[in-house]
Amino acid sequence: MFLFLSTDGFWRDYKDMTGKGIKFRREPKKADYGTVAVFEDLYGNLWDLIEFSSSSDNQEWINLASN
Repeated sequence: MFLFLSTDGFWRDYKDMTGKGIKFRREPKKADYGTVAVFEDLYGNLWDLIEFSSSSDNQEWINLASN
């Protein structure tokens, strides 16, 4: 996966996106780094919709996703 869409409201955005017909290829799951689900864009690219957990171990990922 090389495309990430970071959010501060995973479930809000997930429900909004599914309501608009966006196809999720992998269902939401909790991981050590946060909550994530994989969706497909109009061109077949796979994206991670991700809300990073706030632990200090994940700060580097949070910084990268924010840029």
